[in-house]
Amino acid sequence: MRAMWSGSISFGLVNIPVKLYSGSQSNSLDLDMLRKNDLCPIKYLRVCKTDNKEVPYEEIVKGYEYSDGEYIVLTDKDFESASLEKTHLIDIVDFVDEKEIDTRYFEKPYYLEPDKSGPKAYALLREALKRSGKVGVAYYVLRNRGSLGIVRPLDDLLVLNQIRYAAEVRDASDLKLPGNEQVREQEVSLALSLIDQLTVKFDPAKYKDQYIDDLKRMIEEKAQGRQPAPVKAAPPPKVADMMALLKESLKQKRKEAA
Repeated sequence: MRAMWSGSISFGLVNIPVKLYSGSQSNSLDLDMLRKNDLCPIKYLRVCKTDNKEVPYEEIVKGYEYSDGEYIVLTDKDFESASLEKTHLIDIVDFVDEKEIDTRYFEKPYYLEPDKSGPKAYALLREALKRSGKVGVAYYVLRNRGSLGIVRPLDDLLVLNQIRYAAEVRDASDLKLPGNEQVREQEVSLALSLIDQLTVKFDPAKYKDQYIDDLKRMIEEKAQGRQPAPVKAAPPPKVADMMALLKESLKQKRKEAA
């Protein structure tokens, strides 16, 4: 793995030199855009809106429009100078119980590795977090963006989980949601039984992106000159009799387990 960033974790007066690595990767299928009649690949150009001429990448700068048509250009040095300390710091400002953090806030994981002078302090923070059951809430700057994250232990590793700011999480109060008036106790009991039947120990390796696999299979068939047979989705069952659906689900699950 290649480090994306290097800096320090800070809490109190303790400073831990670390390197940061991406903890996730995309598993999407790389598809090209083509012209329909001859399958010519489409090229995306950076074009000036004023004269419609293509602009080479090395001539492009970033700017903020502070008034109509008036821009302030920002350089890489400007982004770093805006808060020189924070661009190289994961600044833990609070410790909280992780279970208090709504799952809507979690966004992206990063791995933290101690630099040559940081193993002891790294291990100390990791052990303290494990024993306390807490996570550290931290500010940091990555790719010219001020971010919020939590530092948490995972076995021997410290993970920085990027989380969303409260302003980035949309309010759901406008949604029309049902109450519990129409839910019968018998139905809840059956639903709990079904949940119990379907409960397993979580194993992330068990879950695969079946849609990507199906697309790859279809591409392979087309490459060999075969036209994939159309797949017809089964119509969803009607929700008229919830009790009957729950009972049938339990019945099928017991047959599979037998």
